Amino acid sequence: MKKFIKAALLLASLHQVAGQAGELTLFSRPDFGGHEVSLRGATPDLNQWDFNDRASSAVVRSGAWEVCEHADFGGRCMILERGEYPTLRRFDNLISSARELDRGNRGGWGRDHGRDDGNRGNRNDYARRGDAVMLFEHARFEGRQVGVHNDVRTLRDFDFNDVVSSIVITDGRWEFCNDADYGGQCITYGPGRYPVIDMNDRISSLRRVR
Repeated sequence: MKKFIKAALLLASLHQVAGQAGELTLFSRPDFGGHEVSLRGATPDLNQWDFNDRASSAVVRSGAWEVCEHADFGGRCMILERGEYPTLRRFDNLISSARELDRGNRGGWGRDHGRDDGNRGNRNDYARRGDAVMLFEHARFEGRQVGVHNDVRTLRDFDFNDVVSSIVITDGRWEFCNDADYGGQCITYGPGRYPVIDMNDRISSLRRVR
């Protein structure tokens, strides 16, 4: 009887762990059509699934996933939260690697546990990968996300124009402007976490100033 109880507890424990694992499904056509592949762990090269540069839509069943245009999580990357993505816009047929991200306990983006008052937090994996700035579609680090490590003359190239609502800066001071080519009204932020920004949904370009 005791052995049976131990076996049942072990099985329940394994089931719980499996339930917590993230899952991302990529589809070769928009609107979840064509061939598909489901990922449940870091995949540095989608060639192993014969799915390199083939994804056109996605479903995140659990977790938050980073998808990148190059193998080994290089190049431009985008973060997909739980939900359905019938099109991948600027990342259509460009994804070569994907991995699940760690998340904080209070929701939103949880890789940097610094304070939300603009003070510098811990350097995170994005800094190690080279992204000095993370842009978020919604306030408090929610929604679609794009990592930036060089000057950006227009966020239209990332399909992210006039949608930025919160920012994380891990390195340097950056100028954010409401027109392309660093024109119009601009504001400068240093390293820190900014859950709400003054130029909400009005940023079109950014560049490092120090």
